[in-house]
Amino acid sequence: MKSDKHLWGIDLGGTKVEGIVLSSAKNPEVLFRDRLPTESFKGYNHELNQIKLLVNQMEKAMGYRAPHIGIATPGIRDPKTRLMHNCNSTCLNGMPLKEDLEQLLSVKLSMANDANCFALAEATMGVVKDHFPEASVVFGVILGTGVGGGLVVNGKIINGLHGIGGEWGHNFLDDSGGGPCYCGKMGCVENVLSGPALEKYYTSISGTKKTMKEIYAEYKSGNDEFSKQTIKRLIHFFGLALSVVLNIVDPDVVVIGGGVGNIDLIYTEGKQALQSFIFNDRCETPIVRPKLGDSAGVYGAAYLTT
Repeated sequence: MKSDKHLWGIDLGGTKVEGIVLSSAKNPEVLFRDRLPTESFKGYNHELNQIKLLVNQMEKAMGYRAPHIGIATPGIRDPKTRLMHNCNSTCLNGMPLKEDLEQLLSVKLSMANDANCFALAEATMGVVKDHFPEASVVFGVILGTGVGGGLVVNGKIINGLHGIGGEWGHNFLDDSGGGPCYCGKMGCVENVLSGPALEKYYTSISGTKKTMKEIYAEYKSGNDEFSKQTIKRLIHFFGLALSVVLNIVDPDVVVIGGGVGNIDLIYTEGKQALQSFIFNDRCETPIVRPKLGDSAGVYGAAYLTT
């Protein structure tokens, strides 16, 4: 069944590692898909061996091992040092993951972080391809436990000199809450707009802990002033934070992923807030929901090999 057109991808997450084989870039039919627990708490070498086990399963199912595999990672690889950093699977930080895996698997790897793979998947086979086929510049946003981003131009990820292309989550936004960020700076977008940051803000003004899902439900009920303040904060700072991206890159489409991206107001009032901050008298940029959901990472990983 060996084919040079098949795309092999792996999504290395905090809790699971998922593998996929697609028929081709033009016809992304799923030929194989499975996942294993990452078990990162058992250490770096164990996590590598879990990836090897999954690739062995892919090889058994397909009847051959691809010479080139794409992999989405939960952090960034520094192109100069070749070491990983900012990974939520902390055992990966400071490690030459790409080189170690290439040696372990005897294959060529193309690697990008999960936000970049999300953007690539939505651009090449997701909502952008379906509804905005002429778009050449796509910015993919992750609003969830963290805040990330990926920039795709003409179907290719812009990694940048330091490997941090698209990382808007660690631009300075506001120092009036959130405290220090794990990256070492204060006032990052992530410390304002992530789900945990918004929940922390709600607790600070209400004295009560609630999830973002609960906060948004209270907002819609109209009975909780604190939830109104929290959602108002989200909308205001979403517009302000994203305006920096639009002023610099001016993408054709922005795709919003992650749990916070399920809040409907982002696509209406959030866009209105964005319009009030960008360097233009109008905002025509489509702000859209993703098509692929949690599948985007592994699909994007496969497309790294094209």
